[in-house]
Amino acid sequence: MKTKFNFFKQPFNCIVIFFMPLVAQSQWTSLFDGENLSGWEVKNGNAKYHIENGAIVGTSETGTPNTFLCTQKMYSDFILELEVMVSPGLNSGIQFRSNSMKEYQNGRVHGYQSELDTSNRKWSAGIYDEGRRGWLYPLTINTKGGDAFRNGDWNKVRIEAIGNTIKTFMNGVQCANLVDDMTSEGFIALQVHSIRDKSQEGKTIQWKNIKILTENLEQYQTKNQPNARQISYLTNRLTPEEKRKGWRLLWDGKTSKGWKGAQSAEFPKHGIEIVDGTLHFLKHESTKDSKKSGDIVTEEKFDNFELEVDFMFQKGSNSGIKYFVDALEEGDGRSIGFEYQILDKAHPDHSKGMDGNRTIGSLYDLITAENLSEKNGGSIRASGAEKWNRARIVVNGGKVQHWINNIKVVEYDRFSQSMKNLIKKSKYSKHKGFGMGSSGRILLQDHSPGDVYFKNIKIREF
Repeated sequence: MKTKFNFFKQPFNCIVIFFMPLVAQSQWTSLFDGENLSGWEVKNGNAKYHIENGAIVGTSETGTPNTFLCTQKMYSDFILELEVMVSPGLNSGIQFRSNSMKEYQNGRVHGYQSELDTSNRKWSAGIYDEGRRGWLYPLTINTKGGDAFRNGDWNKVRIEAIGNTIKTFMNGVQCANLVDDMTSEGFIALQVHSIRDKSQEGKTIQWKNIKILTENLEQYQTKNQPNARQISYLTNRLTPEEKRKGWRLLWDGKTSKGWKGAQSAEFPKHGIEIVDGTLHFLKHESTKDSKKSGDIVTEEKFDNFELEVDFMFQKGSNSGIKYFVDALEEGDGRSIGFEYQILDKAHPDHSKGMDGNRTIGSLYDLITAENLSEKNGGSIRASGAEKWNRARIVVNGGKVQHWINNIKVVEYDRFSQSMKNLIKKSKYSKHKGFGMGSSGRILLQDHSPGDVYFKNIKIREF
């Protein structure tokens, strides 16, 4: 008599393995032979590197800035693999497509960095732009990737930089999926981060089995994993993946098509300029200044959507991104709506309101922005030239979120009793039905003193 075997009723342990495309060993080039540092050079800091048991060992040291052990050779498109172990408590990173030029901050190393983070934040293999824009791909949007790093143990890192697409992997789990075209070539570097705490001195970061692939890359690149959302910084352009997921440009980067004055059927003729792919509200003296363009709104109305807008503001600037906007018959008749606040600390309105609810990223005059999805630190870039921030507003039914630079800072239900109570205590109390409409326009605000820029305005509807 034969015994029937029912696979689905048998106990078993499930092991999930992420497969990377196989590459013949002969196609890889080793960047470190385990014996000497030929082909590498130290830049910026004074931390020491030595070789021990076939690994490069960097040792933390107080009193020195970030130190980088850099390849002398430059690389553009590549797949890089290496193993790394970081002493708990330290922060480090792997630079790539990075540069050091005398004309840029006297030779400061700058460029893309795959983060090595031993803190509870868990952002290892997120992408940081060292010496330039700061965080490009924090792992607040990919907690599965953040959990892949093994603290105090050896970890395998894979970085794929092919064209304008950059992917990172930690122990086989995809962490970052970035599209960016700022830098196409540079060196690779191993960072010993600066420290202030004397107790961290003498701790180490170790790297070994460092190899690179520079040919036939498309054949060996890894398929995207669903946990790694794509983030693109292309200017006024959509990636194929964004198009596939329903995104469209809400502003084409060249004309006023799709936009008009908030209180007019036409786009403003003065006070605003379209230049170098940006919408620029020009500087003006007051709300009554004849040079002022006034707010602009979309011709379309929206209900459930995800909106992304990049913005840059100068010192003292005040602006905002409003949604569910339309001229109300009640109250003063202005085009009002929920507002994602854009406000420099130097503006007098910054200290007004209640509990900081007029700060950047806040739901203006209602809810204060807080770091709801980040355990440590902030992510807001201050005012000044080329300091772009990204606003993200998600509306799904009554549920609303505000994000800044991929950090969630506000979350609320616009139909809840608590929101109704907040509105009663705010400047919006005189507007009957404020925020309750089923749809509305999106507005970019021209508030004194102006000098605010917008670009990369894109939306997808649910």
